[in-house]
Amino acid sequence: MMADSGSEEVAVIGNIDITSAESESNIINTMMERGTALLRKIEINVAEAEKRTGRNTVNMQETYTVYLIETRPAEAVPEGGIAAAPDSLWRRYSEFELLRTYLLVTYPYIVVPPLPEKRAEFVWHKLSADNLDPDFVERRRVGLENFLLRVASHPVLSNDKIFFFFLTEEKGWREAVLETGFQDKVDSRLKSLSAMFRVKNPDKRFTELKHYSDELNSVVSQLLRVRARVADRMYGVYKVHGNYGRVFSEWSAIEKEMGDGLQSAGHHMDTYAASVDDILEDEEHYADQLKEYLFYTDALRSVCRKHELSQYDLEMAAQDLSSKKQQREELTTGTVRVFSLKGMTSKLFGQESQEQRESRLAALEHSIQEGEDVLKEKNTECQEFLRTAWEDIERFKEQKDRDLREALISYAIMQISMCKKGIQVWSNAKECFNKM
Repeated sequence: MMADSGSEEVAVIGNIDITSAESESNIINTMMERGTALLRKIEINVAEAEKRTGRNTVNMQETYTVYLIETRPAEAVPEGGIAAAPDSLWRRYSEFELLRTYLLVTYPYIVVPPLPEKRAEFVWHKLSADNLDPDFVERRRVGLENFLLRVASHPVLSNDKIFFFFLTEEKGWREAVLETGFQDKVDSRLKSLSAMFRVKNPDKRFTELKHYSDELNSVVSQLLRVRARVADRMYGVYKVHGNYGRVFSEWSAIEKEMGDGLQSAGHHMDTYAASVDDILEDEEHYADQLKEYLFYTDALRSVCRKHELSQYDLEMAAQDLSSKKQQREELTTGTVRVFSLKGMTSKLFGQESQEQRESRLAALEHSIQEGEDVLKEKNTECQEFLRTAWEDIERFKEQKDRDLREALISYAIMQISMCKKGIQVWSNAKECFNKM
């Protein structure tokens, strides 16, 4: 992806031609091809971003960014006809966060698409990390549109009523999502940690998946750091060519025979040096694709944590039922297999009457029946979670392999194109020197 003096470079390898516009739309086109009923009915895009100033909940002045979401029917426009005007509404980034939290809680077995970063990470030193920087806001706008298209193309999430309200109802949406009571279902971090360390029989596939997500996070983080360092060095190399341009231009002023050639060579160097800002800004597009899968690792870990909680609840239900059955056996036989307060009480104050024992036994039978029902229910829930979660994980794996392959190929093509441009600049300079 390259830009130079308003023109668009095309990188060619064999029969592959990729322009910046085509590269940016690759993933979106794939989502549309595999689209759900929702994407076949409406088109979704985040058209623009706007900076606003207002007062927050504690009555303090703040500056924030809002994003314009446009939706329109996906029906084909007849020849000579006019496309319907889109429905539009503005959303803050915090509202996108609320939507994603709702989806995470409501669909714990889904690898929920991540949001773009709130503040810039893994940036090279000349790139602004300010979250109100226009270039950063534009990249975030693209990322938010990608998030909406990811959700809209998902076979389960796309059918969610709250998601549809998010796209179409500017007023009342926040109240609608809070009325679902999803916040009451949020598992505490302490409970999640307890389940992680105390679960005895986790599914091996989820254990391996958690390890894979940790490793993927590490690898992508390293790749992004390397890319940032390469971008810094590339920036320096391009800017040094600006020094070539200045020196050649100054030299041309004191030469008669060689003046024109030196001046032309300097012009080529200046043009090459000036193109680096646009090139590296465009390169951030590929970094953002990698960052999306860096953030996807958190979504994978979220599904794994929910599995651990589900398995932990199942094991606790089984343990509780086993304890009650042991109590019944002790009450029936009159033998205490382990030390208990009840056993000590019997020795100190005498045995229970037959009537008391029968009453306790009846209560235990009822409790055991309830425990068996709970265990059956937890087992069904756990099995259903395993089935639906793994089905979505397999879908995610296909998407990941396809997207990252396309992103890495496009990035390689861009690098080759940049090298070709460098060769062309020096070839042009050589021609200028030959004419001197």
